[in-house]
Amino acid sequence: MLPIIAKTLPFFVLIGLGYAAAATRFFGAEAAAVLTKFVFFFALSAMLFNFTATLEISALTDWTFLGCYLLASVLVYALATAVAVVRKQGAAVAAVEAQTAVIGNVGFLAIPMLVALFGERAAAPVLMVLCVDLIVFGSVIVAVIVGSRGRLGLSTFGTIGMGLLKNPMVMSISAGLLWSLAGAPVPGPMADFLDVLGSAATPVALFAIGASLAGKSAERASVALWLSSLKLVVHPLVVAVFALFVFDIEPFAASMMIATAAMPVAGNIYIIAQHYEVAPQRASTAILFSTVLSVVTLTFVLGWIG
Repeated sequence: MLPIIAKTLPFFVLIGLGYAAAATRFFGAEAAAVLTKFVFFFALSAMLFNFTATLEISALTDWTFLGCYLLASVLVYALATAVAVVRKQGAAVAAVEAQTAVIGNVGFLAIPMLVALFGERAAAPVLMVLCVDLIVFGSVIVAVIVGSRGRLGLSTFGTIGMGLLKNPMVMSISAGLLWSLAGAPVPGPMADFLDVLGSAATPVALFAIGASLAGKSAERASVALWLSSLKLVVHPLVVAVFALFVFDIEPFAASMMIATAAMPVAGNIYIIAQHYEVAPQRASTAILFSTVLSVVTLTFVLGWIG
């Protein structure tokens, strides 16, 4: 376990550094937002394109892998929804809570961390998880919230489609796959440019995660702890059972699926909750708690799979 702690510690120290910089006002909220935008639209996009442009299409269309992760996540999603309904929460709030229980910080944390720890072969399984999160669950939450307000129609599906088209992670993965499908090599200067820009994704993304946490307050702690336990413990556990015993996924791919499922709650859930005015503080607190607690839980999972 100590070697894993030694390897993961720099990642969490970077998050802590970002938090300290923002908490002490050395790094303002506006600067943190700009930094996040840089990672989201430029550095991370370059990294994702670089990975997918050199991958075979078959590496991202492992239907057994995709089905395994999707079914395991749907089970946890259903559990979170059922508990929300028992607590007499509306459909929109239940959707936000369920999203919190299964969507981890894949883009800003899983991809940089797992690729750094396990090499570029970790990229394909992590990207498949990201595709399920973005396309399936990213569409479901919008449809449920809008549908709960009686406004579900063709315009809703247009909104979902435009949201995917405007998402740089979706676009960079798609562009990389098209490049790979064309069979064209990445020119040297272009590859060097993508390497330089993409290399900024890991440190800047981790710093930005920490800076964004400084603006979050802890409210509805009991609900946030329940949702954090679902995300950090229940989700990776169910994924592990499905990957190892139900679907018999190849060991390395199964390990990456489990590690990705163990990531803390994704920050974009707060953005969606705030946009639709559905339990934003609940999502914010779950992000804060799960990120702090993941220092222990994620290290344990990485030590187990390693």
